[in-house]
Amino acid sequence: MNNLTEFCTTWLNSWTGNQPEKLLTFYTEDAFYSDPANRQGLTGHQQLLPYFSKLLKYNPNWKWKALEIIETTKGFTLKWEAEIPVGDKSIVEQGLDIVELQNGKISRNEVYFDRTAWLKCSEQK
Repeated sequence: MNNLTEFCTTWLNSWTGNQPEKLLTFYTEDAFYSDPANRQGLTGHQQLLPYFSKLLKYNPNWKWKALEIIETTKGFTLKWEAEIPVGDKSIVEQGLDIVELQNGKISRNEVYFDRTAWLKCSEQK
């Protein structure tokens, strides 16, 4: 198992279980993060912690796994799959993260996926 695989496994596992402080340890103090709900992005622990806290609180049991890790000069691109419980249902989403690393931590994380099915299930709860 290479270092990126180990990093991704540990990092993705930290998205499950509603532990935002643990998740934040993977990010530099000035990290940039964007996802479909925050296209403009958030910067730094002061903005990331409240967002991660809210996101993980409402999704404590989702599970993430790496499908493919493509190393880049600044980090990696990750194809992932997530199982997301929504009410009494569960949906499976696939997406992509562009990740830049600095001293072993994430300095930039851009998340891309189509959240249409997730929002549709959330509306039906």
